Amino acid sequence: MAPAAAPSAASRIAVVTGASSGIGAATARQLAAAGYRVVLTARRKDRVEALAEEIQAAGHKATAYPLDVTDREAVDEFATAFKAVGVLVNNAGGALGADPVATGDPDDWRRMYETNVLGTLNLTQALLPKLEASGDGTIVVVSSTAGFATYEGGGGYVAAKHAEHVLTETLRLEIVGRPVRVVEIAPGMVKTDEFALTRFGGDQDKAARVYQGVTDPLSADDVADTITWAVTRPAHVNIDLLVVRPRAQASNTKVHREG
Repeated sequence: MAPAAAPSAASRIAVVTGASSGIGAATARQLAAAGYRVVLTARRKDRVEALAEEIQAAGHKATAYPLDVTDREAVDEFATAFKAVGVLVNNAGGALGADPVATGDPDDWRRMYETNVLGTLNLTQALLPKLEASGDGTIVVVSSTAGFATYEGGGGYVAAKHAEHVLTETLRLEIVGRPVRVVEIAPGMVKTDEFALTRFGGDQDKAARVYQGVTDPLSADDVADTITWAVTRPAHVNIDLLVVRPRAQASNTKVHREG
């Protein structure tokens, strides 16, 4: 059997959205260590530039590009920088609020939908031709277990993540036969510096209660490791959907807490 062809330079470019912190930043570090030239996108210019410098100092390749994934014009302009891209990690997203449906803030619901769903749509549409041009593209959508089961106080976020899951599943059906894999990674309880804090408007006490008594929730590195593993499988292997939770979490509403 003839040896496999070496991967093209284009197939070694990985775009990571929401790379300024948490899962996105951890994924960028791990993909860079795996040999990818990572392109870091997020709204916070100072954060992505600092991360790019950190990755470069470690001897890897990284470029920072400040970007709001909900700004379609800016996304389309960003896409013109590439002839081909190997990997797109749609990680930008997040939750806002935990109010019941009866009193939820429509603006929060709208912002969650725009970031989690339309942001993923924008980057995917803009870069799909570039991913196909690489001859070996991979789209990763970082969704959530919220995309499969609901819970009280999670209506807006759950609705957005259900939509993101359906977008991913539909895309996989529509582009089958093209040289692009579509991977969905759905994390459960992940403790990062910002997710719960952002959800509760900076309320440290409310954010801390999410993880209270949970000895080992997932970390951003745990999820990044899962993403990197999926991306680095042989080209013919597609990880359609991988749900990853901490051992202490059996479902969105069943969590073992010490004490």
